[in-house]
Amino acid sequence: MKTIQNYIRDSISILFLSIFLPLFSIASIVFLIKLATYTAVIQLSIFEMAKLFFFMLPELLFYTLPLSFFVAITLALFKLSNDNEIIVLFALGIRPKLILQILLKPAIFLSIILLVNFFILFPHAKVLSSNFISYKKSEAKFNLSASEFGHKFGEWLLYLGKDNLDETYSDVVLFNKKQNEEVLIRAKDAEIINDSGILRLKLTSGEGYSYSDKKFTQIDFEIMYINDTMKTDLDKYETPMEYWLPKAPSEKKKKMLISNILFSLFPILSIFLAATIGIVHTRHQKGKIYLFMFMGIIIYYTLAVALQLVFSSYALPVLIFGWLGATYILYKKIIVAKF
Repeated sequence: MKTIQNYIRDSISILFLSIFLPLFSIASIVFLIKLATYTAVIQLSIFEMAKLFFFMLPELLFYTLPLSFFVAITLALFKLSNDNEIIVLFALGIRPKLILQILLKPAIFLSIILLVNFFILFPHAKVLSSNFISYKKSEAKFNLSASEFGHKFGEWLLYLGKDNLDETYSDVVLFNKKQNEEVLIRAKDAEIINDSGILRLKLTSGEGYSYSDKKFTQIDFEIMYINDTMKTDLDKYETPMEYWLPKAPSEKKKKMLISNILFSLFPILSIFLAATIGIVHTRHQKGKIYLFMFMGIIIYYTLAVALQLVFSSYALPVLIFGWLGATYILYKKIIVAKF
């Protein structure tokens, strides 16, 4: 019995890798193309592109692993049927129930991985990715260069006389006109500092002038910091539960939570369907297996998205028990009745 279990699992493992790797590669290319669109707004180095791709790995794995598993177990059973090995097992007294038990253990293991992935890893990676892009956008909003035209730094008008090679600037002039007062600052050198998304202008060796109808003020300084009012909005959360169910209700996250739970349970809920499609009489059903397999995937994922729009959180028991009941009836009528 142990030999049979190992043989079936080895067959599934080989097919799983042969399906998962191409599917993961295709999905990765799609995500890389999406990342490439960011370069129209922000500058990304190869290392930063790799970092963003790493942040997207949980999402990539979440959508490719369950599909690869379902296709792998279905094709593995079909291959065993096509080679008449399933018929031999049934002739030796092995019941279809045993095959389901063999498939159930890796299905449970994979569903647990998917639940941990989307519930814990996904929020962390999503927040890191969003904050990183926001941080890079804040840098892109203030790209300085010396020219005859000025720049705007928050409420200040800024003129740079010279752009040095070490990312510093010389002969800097700032001007700010308020309602009853005008401020003029001149500095020998300046440097842009990005402190956690807050842009700060560091001025060195200069003087400032403030004048109005009633008074005139002059100051000399060695170092002066001017903060930009443009601050990067960074997402924060402490626990995964706080991300998925925040204090301020988010209907979008609630729907995503329900859908992702259903997607995570797909490996377990698809056991009966995989056996019904994969265990066949090849002479009669050889040309229909791929049609049934992809129809099953499309129907399940469509229901997972559509039902939560109608039943909200009740979509979980409706789809879980409804799908299990429907696929079990098919399994009993098509497989158990024949074998």
